[in-house]
Amino acid sequence: MNIILRNIKHTALKLFLKFKAYIKHFLFPLYLFPIKLITYSFYYLLKFLFKLIAAFLGLIFDCIRYPFKSLKNFLKSIVYIAVIVYLFFSLLVIADYLNRNYGQWNKFWCSERSVQTRLKKSVVRIVGGEGEGSGFFVNENQVLTNFHVIEGEPSPKIILPDGTIETPFKITGDSDADLALLSIENKYPDFIYLLPDDEISFSDNEPVLSAGYALGSDIKGAATIVRGNIIDYRTSKSSSVGYIQTNISLVEGMSGGPLVDQCGSLVGVNTMGLAGLSLFIGASDVSYLVPSFTDQDVEKIDVDPSISPEDAVYAFYTYLKARRMQDGFNLLSQKYLEKTNFEEWTARFANILDVSIYKSERYLNTKDTAFVKFSTGNWVDGELEWHFYEGTWKTVKEEGVYNADGVASFAYKMLQSKIKEVFEPAWDWFYQ
Repeated sequence: MNIILRNIKHTALKLFLKFKAYIKHFLFPLYLFPIKLITYSFYYLLKFLFKLIAAFLGLIFDCIRYPFKSLKNFLKSIVYIAVIVYLFFSLLVIADYLNRNYGQWNKFWCSERSVQTRLKKSVVRIVGGEGEGSGFFVNENQVLTNFHVIEGEPSPKIILPDGTIETPFKITGDSDADLALLSIENKYPDFIYLLPDDEISFSDNEPVLSAGYALGSDIKGAATIVRGNIIDYRTSKSSSVGYIQTNISLVEGMSGGPLVDQCGSLVGVNTMGLAGLSLFIGASDVSYLVPSFTDQDVEKIDVDPSISPEDAVYAFYTYLKARRMQDGFNLLSQKYLEKTNFEEWTARFANILDVSIYKSERYLNTKDTAFVKFSTGNWVDGELEWHFYEGTWKTVKEEGVYNADGVASFAYKMLQSKIKEVFEPAWDWFYQ
């Protein structure tokens, strides 16, 4: 054992002395050190490459010579070649699978299940009197949707997956690009799908997910999520946006929902679909256009309860439609307010999404009474229920309605109602 230890120490000492001598030779004289550093580095690199090439050529030569040494080697070579060919084509199959199911290599680690879960928790319904669709948050208090979903509707309702109802206080958009932005008071930072700052990139046949409420409120439940693949990117001189074409089948109600990639990043906005071919506005185009949105083509609320009783009744139900509850409450007369307050009165309309007014006219030869026909769309247990009403409102002229400058003026206010529900009205009820 002592001899072995002594040999180890002796060998280590010799190596150390050789290394020390090499370093001394390498560093001194100091003025030659930079030249030595370059030449030595180049020398050892060439030496390494030469040995690597020689070893590679030797390996190739041995592989070629190996099968011809014996019958046993020849049979082994056939097995080795078969295994290599099998592994090669297996890799091709795996690469094709990854391309079809993930699109890009860096998206392999993304979980589609978590993306779907987030879509179901964050995509919202857009419901109005003129149409229905879907939408999603691009900011903590701004929801993006298609313009055709809210066209002609001054107060569309946003229904969150948990049933919460929000009404936008501001609507802007671009009707030519078919995009609209709805701003609300409350904030939902966990629901945001960020618009891209730069051009997005995607590969041919890349898988994507589209989410929206198929068939609108006719079907109860969470958002529908459809998986498909990108086919191409289309542009037109007549359109201010580009369209991503996919093989997804969009149906009515999904308009305005998001199109995301395998990792949940926003790719586009659901726009139109026909027979297995759908188009989505590219997210990069949306990001570019949003700052230029205006309310020029957005439907406005224009009412004046000071003109007549029928105008006051029309204004009253229009405010309910827009969920401008304070404005509607201000149209209740002092006599009516003796039997209610703001909290109790607004609680009566907590689930109303829409009010459609079919008629508001002077009742017979009265001076203070209006006859009205209207319907309400109520959100009950995740479904939209419609109820129809008709009757009269007696009004009284009082002060207390404020204009935009904060000046009080006189208006006809709600005094007493005789409204009854009409069950299953015939078609001519809407026109008589």
